[in-house]
Amino acid sequence: MSEKKIDWNNLSPDDKLKYEIAEELGLLEKVKTLGWKSLTAKETGRIGGLMTRKKREMRE
Repeated sequence: MSEKKIDWNNLSPDDKLKYEIAEELGLLEKVKTLGWKSLTAKETGRIGGLMTRKKREMRE
């Protein structure tokens, strides 16, 4: 499978945050090659939880 290019300029702030967290967790390559649907529920939940935490920290 070919790796998908990410157009950072056309991503919403939420999508940018999601990709950044995926990279922090070491999941970015998996997402780029297999897509978001390839992640397990645990991995997806971890990304969602970290997104929520970072958004809350940005508001404060």
